[in-house]
Amino acid sequence: MPSLTPPGQVAAREATARLGAWAADLTWGDVPQEVRDRLGLVLLDSLGVTVAGARQSEQRSLVRAWDVAPGPAPLLGGGAVTTVEAAAWLNTTALVGLELDEGHKYAKGHPAAHGLHAVLALAAATGASGEDTLTALLVGYEVAARFGRATALRAGAHPHGSWGVAGAAAGCARLLELDAEATAAAIDAGAGLPVAGHFSTALDGNPVRNAWMGASNLSGLAAARMAAAGVARNTGTAAGSLGELLGAFDPAELTGGLGDRWDIQHGYFKQHAACSFTHPAADAVLDLRDRIGDPSRVEDVLVETHSLAAGLTRTAWDTQLAALFSTPFVVATALVHGAVSPDQSDEHSRHDPAVAALAERVRVEVAPDLEARLPSERAARVTVRAGGTVLQAEVPNPRGDADHHPFGEAEVMILLRTILDPATATAVHDVVTALPAAADVAPLLTELASV
Repeated sequence: MPSLTPPGQVAAREATARLGAWAADLTWGDVPQEVRDRLGLVLLDSLGVTVAGARQSEQRSLVRAWDVAPGPAPLLGGGAVTTVEAAAWLNTTALVGLELDEGHKYAKGHPAAHGLHAVLALAAATGASGEDTLTALLVGYEVAARFGRATALRAGAHPHGSWGVAGAAAGCARLLELDAEATAAAIDAGAGLPVAGHFSTALDGNPVRNAWMGASNLSGLAAARMAAAGVARNTGTAAGSLGELLGAFDPAELTGGLGDRWDIQHGYFKQHAACSFTHPAADAVLDLRDRIGDPSRVEDVLVETHSLAAGLTRTAWDTQLAALFSTPFVVATALVHGAVSPDQSDEHSRHDPAVAALAERVRVEVAPDLEARLPSERAARVTVRAGGTVLQAEVPNPRGDADHHPFGEAEVMILLRTILDPATATAVHDVVTALPAAADVAPLLTELASV
């Protein structure tokens, strides 16, 4: 009988042990100021986007259907405090539903969203200090990003809810003050709890894609609690779950540059409410928009891009999520409206006849020269024929990427004031600013339940 031991399991176990020791030993005093500042921006963006997502009709329906029980954890923008599990799941689906959550091109997904709300819900329930909460959030992000770097998912797999569960487990373990061995066991258990979701689900606009992230947060909580109970073990399970079953796994990525490289500094913020693969094309057409003039003059649009974005070609959409995963929709919306905001893809606006007609004239092709620039660039080149004139623009990465027009606090606040009213955006900013000095984060976070 052939061996059932996945290749690389021993290396995965050893790397997970090293990562667990780092996560357990990290203190807020160890974190450089520039990393603290970046974490604050990620939290500011994430909390604001969560509140905006909570105000969507679909999310409000979810909360009503959940019939949330009372508890210690705030439902951001939801007007209630509830159980840790309900808050983690519902806050996370609100965070990712508008496709505005922070991401990371080298991790190939969204490290923060995989575990941020599990950590915050647990912090509120345990009365954690601001410094302990922020340290746990950073641990969760860094571990998730490293697992994302280490994992090469099979073609067609969506990254939501897979490699990032390990990060959610690490962040929760840090809050529970588990030692190095138990933290490694929690991380390993999280790596054994991935969702196997197909990318076509997102293209179809099926909101179960959002639930994969909710599941990641719940699984991270479960993994940390298993480790706290002493019933989790570090066996290097990622080599089999994330590697052999879901793709390929390189354990060396878990510890490369550990203690020196902070992955949170290499992420991106979104200015468009859409899949990040569409953003470079949107930025390019916005650069051309003034020269194009009346969008009805556009005869056709060619979007050249990389293989990661090759499948986002649909020209029909019956849900908001499906529209957010359509390059033709995003490009047409940018040309017609000059922006791609949540309002343009909601139930009342996404069937705009002008957008639909223009989207039919958008083609998406993979360009070998742009493909060769992955992963450091996610480039797009857009060629527009309008009124007999040919215009072209190329961008290497979307605006907001750490390597291309990075966003600071001013840019993040502009985004939040666009998707929220100014008073709510200011309230989110005030909570994030006060968080590091808080003796107990629960009252601060609870303020965001009623905004």
